[in-house]
Amino acid sequence: MVTFLDKEFLMKEEGSSQLLRNDGSSVKTSSLPRASILVVDDEPAVLKVLITRLELANYQVFSAKDGDEALEVFHREAPDLVVLDVMLPKMDGFAVCRRIRAESLVPIIFLTALEAISERVAGLDLGADDYLSKPFSPKELEARIATILRRMGPGAPVAEPREIPAGQGVMKLGDLVVDTNRRQVSRGGERIGLTYTEFSLLELLFRDPGKVVPRAEILEQLWGYPPRRAADLRVVDVYVARLRGKLEPDPRNPELILTVRGIGYASQRVGEFPPVVA
Repeated sequence: MVTFLDKEFLMKEEGSSQLLRNDGSSVKTSSLPRASILVVDDEPAVLKVLITRLELANYQVFSAKDGDEALEVFHREAPDLVVLDVMLPKMDGFAVCRRIRAESLVPIIFLTALEAISERVAGLDLGADDYLSKPFSPKELEARIATILRRMGPGAPVAEPREIPAGQGVMKLGDLVVDTNRRQVSRGGERIGLTYTEFSLLELLFRDPGKVVPRAEILEQLWGYPPRRAADLRVVDVYVARLRGKLEPDPRNPELILTVRGIGYASQRVGEFPPVVA
């Protein structure tokens, strides 16, 4: 069953790169350099519409219909972003995400028909950057993709970087060294792997140390959309928990990222960090 919210259906005019609405009017497409996207869904109709929409938004699109094929295409094509359905044959989306995250920082957006908040949180816990609930609007998916790729910037690497050069754009947060040029974090010379979304969250919270950043503001700045329901803010909570788990010596008693109950989160002021014991 095709599950979309858009009332207009867009398709390609035969022999042309024009995108047509159902009323026959054309839609202008972007002339920016093409990013590549892997779309994974086992519903042929859904896959066809998403491929058409994304190609006409000037993306290079690869596709897969099951988990095994998704990993095969991912390794062969090295896409810039993955759109991944949760319910897949052979290997579900969670398992695919886990395999990809073991080797790559490539952004992942989950498509899910699962209603339970716990299931959505499980996907974010595995390292997904965002999720969309079915039925969804292709326009919303395009907006989410554009937000993530814009945040990454042109030519951003999706594989794990290997080394941290010294230089400008480096700040110390207690025993952590944060290189904002390479988007890398290390402790004691050992690099801590952060996804682009995790590093962007770190940058946002430490842009003005000590300032309280509301959860809704974090969602809008990093994910590009306002909260429409309380469940949307769980994305922020999950990512703060992931960041604490990687950066805090004791995530249950955080010293780096503090919770301001009922509002949001605040970073510890640099001068307030406890001394590092050699």
